[in-house]
Amino acid sequence: MQHGTHLLDSLSLGKIVQIRERILKAQANGKKVFRFESGDPNFSLAPHVTSALKKAADEGKTHYIPNAGIPELRNALRTKLAEKNGIDLPSVENVFVTNGAMHALFCAFQCLLQPGDEVIVPDPMWTEVVENIKVARGVPVAVPLREESGFQYLPAEIEKRITDKTRAIFLNTPHNPTGAVLPVATLREIIRMAKARGLWIVSDEAYEDVIFPPQKHVSIASLAPEYLHRIVSVFSFSKSHAMSGMRTGYLTASDETLMERLHKIMRCSINGVNSVAQWTAIAALQGDQTYVTHMLNQYQTRREIMIEAVTGIPGLKPFVPEGSFFVWATLEKSIYTRLGVKDADDLSGVLAELGMGSSPGDAFGQTCADAIRFSFSCSTEMVKEGSLVLRELLTGGSLRK
Repeated sequence: MQHGTHLLDSLSLGKIVQIRERILKAQANGKKVFRFESGDPNFSLAPHVTSALKKAADEGKTHYIPNAGIPELRNALRTKLAEKNGIDLPSVENVFVTNGAMHALFCAFQCLLQPGDEVIVPDPMWTEVVENIKVARGVPVAVPLREESGFQYLPAEIEKRITDKTRAIFLNTPHNPTGAVLPVATLREIIRMAKARGLWIVSDEAYEDVIFPPQKHVSIASLAPEYLHRIVSVFSFSKSHAMSGMRTGYLTASDETLMERLHKIMRCSINGVNSVAQWTAIAALQGDQTYVTHMLNQYQTRREIMIEAVTGIPGLKPFVPEGSFFVWATLEKSIYTRLGVKDADDLSGVLAELGMGSSPGDAFGQTCADAIRFSFSCSTEMVKEGSLVLRELLTGGSLRK
């Protein structure tokens, strides 16, 4: 097919997807695999959530629904945002139900950006954030996160990158891929910088419930009610309630122009989130939350297992995540030589062929090539067994035998 240059041709299909394909191929060839590349919670739905799913289907709630979400869910979300996140919205009209957090970010950037507008982002960062900025004809401006500062999104580094083209500051806490959590002082500084220049703040809070004591999640919008009209907060049921396949997320918006645009982009992109999934989400919000606590406890156990396994490996330095279900580790050149690989990308590829999942650093940005991410969102049993195998692989000699 003949065609000119298209914007989408400049986007990647994602290295994590490529790693997954290698792992599935290894599995098909009889290898035992460990899914440490995936960010998909292994848990089933809580029993009361499953019951709500079946009930909604049995009652025939499978037809077209309001574009921005069913009123019952939007009301429940408004209450949750006020009581849990400290975000007091004027109306349920300020809540938009989206097809997962990724769709929420897609919609937000489509509505906020003009061609050439800059968005400041942490680097490393979940790839789809940067790609969605590009799809909206925006320009991502990276702020490197450094090991020596605990992979914090430093306000001074953000401020140095603000120009007259800057439209928004993006933040993600808890952070994928490092697991770092932003302290309140940093959030207040971001608010100060944004207010001084009239910038938007886009806050991705998908991992709000996967956060380890003594850390606590704080929504940036709760710290600046007077600036609510310039803050877009994004949430998801995928991580908190293991509903990743049900594709249900939501965002907040208070600016009238933004709200009008959101209705338009949502109508043109999805025309409403799956109706049954929305009724299910109400049960997840309003039902017993002990299952959420159970999942967090399991994640904490898995974190300890994986950190113990990768600590003390020559040439590899893990960061203990404060939230999320990822272990991010920086790599020294010596580990490449010892394992007989060229770089982190090659290491991740070879591990995949051996059935071991991971994600190379450059899948998440331009300044983190010498790093690797391991996920502990798979079962506790897989984490236990796989962590031992991972340590054996990374403490030995060449992986190309």
